[in-house]
Amino acid sequence: MAHQKIKVPGIGWLKTYERLPYRCQPKSVTISKKAARWFISFKIEIEQQTTDKIYEVVGCDLGVKSLATLSTGEIFEGAKSYRKYEKKLSRLQYLSRRKIKGSSNWKKAQRQIAKFHLKIANIRKDTLHKLTTYLAKNHGQIVIEDLNVSGMIANHKLAKAVQDMGFYEFRRQLDYKTQLYGAELIVADRWFPSSKICSNCGYKKESLSLSERVFDCEQCSFVCDRDLNASLNLASLAVSSTVSAWGVDSADTATLKQEINVKFAHE
Repeated sequence: MAHQKIKVPGIGWLKTYERLPYRCQPKSVTISKKAARWFISFKIEIEQQTTDKIYEVVGCDLGVKSLATLSTGEIFEGAKSYRKYEKKLSRLQYLSRRKIKGSSNWKKAQRQIAKFHLKIANIRKDTLHKLTTYLAKNHGQIVIEDLNVSGMIANHKLAKAVQDMGFYEFRRQLDYKTQLYGAELIVADRWFPSSKICSNCGYKKESLSLSERVFDCEQCSFVCDRDLNASLNLASLAVSSTVSAWGVDSADTATLKQEINVKFAHE
């Protein structure tokens, strides 16, 4: 490897779009193709990059209205890239169905559709990378819920919105980034009623419908945005005895080295 070139056995030297990792020995290299673009993925070993934390603990409530609401009051919107390009994608798929399967025009249409799907996925991943990097770099402990994503997708009214947010990818990124930046990921049990508990007095509502966007406590008259209230309850798990009562999983941060995949596009 050298700067923006890599020598592949049987092929020779290939030029990459991005600079290659400097002075490192890849443990494995994978070449793949996505929507007429070639990618080279390196698995390398790097040292943990401990950063100064702005907040000791943060609760992070994920949702389909807003991607993430933090206990600090910050709100991060999702890319919603599929919703943004859904009509254009549907149009391309409609035109593809009108072409003869296997013809050159049909193949061209399939490449356009694949390219569009990749664009949608890349926009979503970029948004998630910015959020997960911010969380891992600036917070000592991050508390999230163990969402039942498959169950949420089974709800046809929510399926598109849930998939468009990319909750699986969010968890995957946060898992390795918390280890990389020396943070701790705490995952609350999926049955922990973060939305139903009053973050001010601890009173638990018997029921709370999805349409109720404001939490109004009947016990202490505390009024709070539903998602913010949930994130405050999640944050309290890291510092209260509720941890043992409800149960959490903590990501292993003892390892000083973390393997990650670094991808470079070859065009």
